[in-house]
Amino acid sequence: MESYIPSESSADFSLPTKYKEKILTNLDKGQWWKSDVNAVRDEGLATGADPNASDSLLINGQPGDLYPCSKSGTFKLTVDHGKTYLLRIINAALHEALFFSIAKHKMTVVGTDGSYTKPLTQDYITIYPGQTFDVLLEANQHPDHYYMAAKTYSIAPVAQNFYDNTTTTAIVQYRGYYTPSSPPSLPHFPTYNDTNASVQVMAGLRSLADAEHPSNVPLSPSTKLIYTVSVNSFLCPNNSCAGPNGTRFSASINNISFQSPTIDILQAYYYNISGVYGDKFPSVPPLVFDFTADYLPLEYQTPENGTEVRVLEYNSTVEIVFQGTNLVAGTHHPMHLHGYSFYLVGWGFGNFDKNRDPLRYNLVDSPLQSTISVPTNGWAAIRFEASNPEKEFHKFVPKDSNFIKK
Repeated sequence: MESYIPSESSADFSLPTKYKEKILTNLDKGQWWKSDVNAVRDEGLATGADPNASDSLLINGQPGDLYPCSKSGTFKLTVDHGKTYLLRIINAALHEALFFSIAKHKMTVVGTDGSYTKPLTQDYITIYPGQTFDVLLEANQHPDHYYMAAKTYSIAPVAQNFYDNTTTTAIVQYRGYYTPSSPPSLPHFPTYNDTNASVQVMAGLRSLADAEHPSNVPLSPSTKLIYTVSVNSFLCPNNSCAGPNGTRFSASINNISFQSPTIDILQAYYYNISGVYGDKFPSVPPLVFDFTADYLPLEYQTPENGTEVRVLEYNSTVEIVFQGTNLVAGTHHPMHLHGYSFYLVGWGFGNFDKNRDPLRYNLVDSPLQSTISVPTNGWAAIRFEASNPEKEFHKFVPKDSNFIKK
């Protein structure tokens, strides 16, 4: 179960002057299983299946008001009418993207992953695993109780139980004397598989890009990479695994499924230990095809195993285009770059067009983030300066790519 985060504290969070009055509230959204989460993970790895769907989603460690077992412990945010509240929200779920909304209230996004954004007012946000959002909540409704809630975004069929179809709730309760509605109002969510709705916030995010918060997006990157990100499957003897058609679920970047070495990659690099990793990670997909076609050859589903890295020159400027594919199951792909923030300069559905799509890049006020999601059967382009000398991972297990900067 996710740990409870203190619900309310004072903090000098330097927001633009218009939003100076606020109270800081941390909201942690996660998942809960009727078993140890490590056992769930280990079972999936052992059988080759997708990990079992969680039994409940959580807000600040509680499934919420819709469950008898957690009703009394439901997280409640007490607000004063007329005040503005800063909510710091993190998706701590294992692998679920979540729609989050507050009944009859709008939220104004003012930051993501620790960086300011231009104010973006929304009825809901979509938050992917590892992402954080700073949003402002204006307590401007009639005093009552209102649900804040989260539900999963997924393209998987409901009947196949591939994702958690529950709703987790917390309560925004206005201070005062009144008889609250019972039950409180629930927010309206997009349909669980509404991919267009899932990218609405991503499409609207812009950095401040002003004198105090300048945008330093690299304009002429020295290194350009195109990485396909895919769900894959490995064959098993006698079709004995629990993945599709007796295979083992896997994932890859540029058709390489990362094989963890027994010696740390940085240790091997610094001490020049041979045989731990290769440095031939491909800069472009080794096989080019219609990545997002409805039907793809079965032989494309099986990747290579490998421990390959990409070596970057220190202080080089880098562009990576992450291209989603429709192999096995076309889905969104959360991507994180350790030790860095990067600029999300472009995204789209379908196959990336290297001649057309860069013309639409936002190089003026692109958002600065550390975690993004490649849209379902789409692409996302990021830029950054390789100025942090370490090993990095683009990852969502078991899909890794390693960089070493020299």
